[in-house]
Amino acid sequence: MLELAILGLLHQSPMHGYELRKELAAVLGGLRSISYGSLYPALKRMAVAGLIVSDEPTPRALLPADAPALTGRRGKVVYSITAEGKERFAELLSSAGPESYDDEGRFGVHLAFFRHTAADVRLRILEGRRRTVERQRDRLMESLRRTQQRLDHYTLELQRHGLDSVDREVRWLTELIDSERGDDGRAAPRVEQTPAPPPDLTTT
Repeated sequence: MLELAILGLLHQSPMHGYELRKELAAVLGGLRSISYGSLYPALKRMAVAGLIVSDEPTPRALLPADAPALTGRRGKVVYSITAEGKERFAELLSSAGPESYDDEGRFGVHLAFFRHTAADVRLRILEGRRRTVERQRDRLMESLRRTQQRLDHYTLELQRHGLDSVDREVRWLTELIDSERGDDGRAAPRVEQTPAPPPDLTTT
């Protein structure tokens, strides 16, 4: 996941380490905390593999004599993606499997780079994510049916909030899927089904 995120960000523009870490936090949406202790080893491995290159600051001794004086701030190493890195990025996007939608963090990373992803792959990921979330919703509803008699009012409200959140994600994913099908001309008639009513959470 980290490799995909780094390649995707550097595909957009070169970045130095601090900027890359900040952008990674935005892409991952706070789901993962990226420390320098994990970022820089990953960058080193990717550089050795030829996926990225680093541009070291030019030492003062190598600058022209009439070059302006350097500031006191240390120069930053800038990382850029290579042609091999772009090929690897495309490969990671096109070969997305169940891990790209079963895990919330991986799904978020893939979604962030959907503009670089083929339409059929986007649809596969979105439909897979919806199935995953629907299974979560079914398990949550079944759990509530079994335990609601033993839960107090506040715990029931917390469980209802969780169920509402899952329902919203299913609706959001359905909207994205419908949009994808409409954009590439593969829209098919949808059979509207009346959703099952949520469990009665008012009983204490």
